[in-house]
Amino acid sequence: MHLLVCGGTGCHASASNQLLENLKQEVADKDLAGEIQVISTGCFGFCEKGPIVKIIPDNTFYTEVKPDDATEIVQEHVIKGRQVKRLLYTDPVKKTVISESKDMGFYKKQLRIALRNCGFINPEDIDEYIAADGYIALGNVLTEMSPEEATKVMIDSGLRGRGGGGFPTGVKWDIARKVESGQKYVVCNADEGDPGAFMDRSILEGDPHSVIEAMAINGYCIGADKGLVYIRAEYPLAIERLKIALDQAREYGLLGEDIFGTGFNFDIEIRYGAGAFVCGEETALIHSMEGHRGEPTFKPPFPAQSGYLGKPTNVNNVETFANIPVIYNKGAKWFASIGTEKSKGTKVFALAGKINNVGLIEVPMGTTLREVIFEIGGGIKDGKKFKAVQTGGPSGGCLTEKHLDTPIDFDNLLESGSMMGSGGMIVMDEDDCMVSVARFYLDFTVEESCGKCTPCRVGNKRLYELLEVISKGNGTHAELDKLRNLSEVIKDTSLCGLGQTSPNPVLSTMDNFWDEYLTHIEDKRCPAGQCKDLIRYEVIEENCVGCTACARNCPVNCISGERKEIHYIDQSLCIKCGACFDKCKFNAISVS
Repeated sequence: MHLLVCGGTGCHASASNQLLENLKQEVADKDLAGEIQVISTGCFGFCEKGPIVKIIPDNTFYTEVKPDDATEIVQEHVIKGRQVKRLLYTDPVKKTVISESKDMGFYKKQLRIALRNCGFINPEDIDEYIAADGYIALGNVLTEMSPEEATKVMIDSGLRGRGGGGFPTGVKWDIARKVESGQKYVVCNADEGDPGAFMDRSILEGDPHSVIEAMAINGYCIGADKGLVYIRAEYPLAIERLKIALDQAREYGLLGEDIFGTGFNFDIEIRYGAGAFVCGEETALIHSMEGHRGEPTFKPPFPAQSGYLGKPTNVNNVETFANIPVIYNKGAKWFASIGTEKSKGTKVFALAGKINNVGLIEVPMGTTLREVIFEIGGGIKDGKKFKAVQTGGPSGGCLTEKHLDTPIDFDNLLESGSMMGSGGMIVMDEDDCMVSVARFYLDFTVEESCGKCTPCRVGNKRLYELLEVISKGNGTHAELDKLRNLSEVIKDTSLCGLGQTSPNPVLSTMDNFWDEYLTHIEDKRCPAGQCKDLIRYEVIEENCVGCTACARNCPVNCISGERKEIHYIDQSLCIKCGACFDKCKFNAISVS
């Protein structure tokens, strides 16, 4: 019997490390160490319900497990064969208790290719990866295919880059393969900077060998003997597991010289980033690895022609690489049969925000936003109304109810005014202000701009200032015209893709929530009650019982009134903190 314990960063934060140790201690104390294995895995994906313990072979799926639950799990399930009912998942709609993940709405519509091993193997044990068909693809490619044949497999698969651009992976490889050079490089982009995104980090934490194997295949195809993983230093667990995996691969002869006795040499180094969003752009990433300031450059030449140290360089992100071994194992035709006509395979999303089932999901291209949000995601928290979903992070846009039946793929999202991006998906409800959402993303972009080009450095700052004016109730129709015109200029004139897409949150919210912008300007009111300068807290006289809770909790003493008498709020002193609203038990405070 195997006890699989989620060992991702999210569950670590909820004491899954201590849970793992407690389970191991309980197994040892019961003298069961020879029969029961307690294994730390990567992320199971269902972050909302972590920490998770899965028991094999009966596939029992325990959720929200605490370290103190270890004794009961071992005593009841392991020894007596009885499930611990209170730790099983309860469907929030049907109120039924579910013991296996395959029966949960969160997993039913998922197809895990890039995440196939996350949550199922110990990422720190190369033998478990090999037992899951690991390194078979590398062996077959090196011993049975020429670089040209292996590259054609990638072209035929239709795999497009999962880092945001969506450029065909096989075509990118073929360009680098055809460039003549005595030295070439393979680069893995693990600089995941979108707010709310944790796809690449989770893959490296849960299945680092899949990325290593894919990079070696890529090296063989383009004629490179050197690989580099560019990862932000704030991913300590991913870095630790990647280092372990690299050492194991070298020990097994799967990295280094003369791999599989074919004469092919390939090794990988780790390079650290400081967390700059712009270094997700491949030319800025390359400059950072070279020790220079992380700034993009004009293309062409493309990195495949002149990249790291001026040599041909192939750059793919973590999720793209994670798909590659299974494509060679199952065939290009198999992979191309999944998804839509122009977007093959699956896509991993970090589903977050006002959603019941926050987590990491992987769905076939063509799955609708409605299926993701209301079936996999379990709908909106607290029964609130769905308002918008932001896809593509700061480079994407906010989509509305009218887009819910849009099949998710590269082209459909672009057509709808958003983009795939690396896979962030943040859900918003009726309490979110779309002017504030646009301002939030612009604030992020302004902070993260490398400053090299004026449209991004200055233009986005001006966009942010215009949104500030509107959110304070000081805007006019002239500000709306400036917002749109400046956004179009920034899109047309910025140096890199990040600058060119930075106005998307502004344009998409203006297109889809125009009335909300008008309300801020014409009525000087925020319909969602999020813009502090436009909020007004008032006492509803007929509901006020004079309990004084509001006055006692007001940090600026702007509420007056005696006990058992109606209270009043001095609007000139109110700082809009909402403490009175939160503390009132009689619904006597209104927000408008």
